[in-house]
Amino acid sequence: MQLDVRLPIGLLFSLFGVLLTGFGLVSDKQIYQRSLGININLGWGIVLLLFGVAMLALALRGRNKASR
Repeated sequence: MQLDVRLPIGLLFSLFGVLLTGFGLVSDKQIYQRSLGININLGWGIVLLLFGVAMLALALRGRNKASR
């Protein structure tokens, strides 16, 4: 049995990305005044979500290759 670390990393980053993106979407705009109005939570949430999905895709691709 091989341990593929991409699966738990993908799940973790996807979960954090969804949470941070959700917070960025529903949070008050006043808290972003110090960052020149840039919604940092939304931006980094999307980045984390994309990274997590990429890790999950690589894990599934690796699992399919191993089962051949």
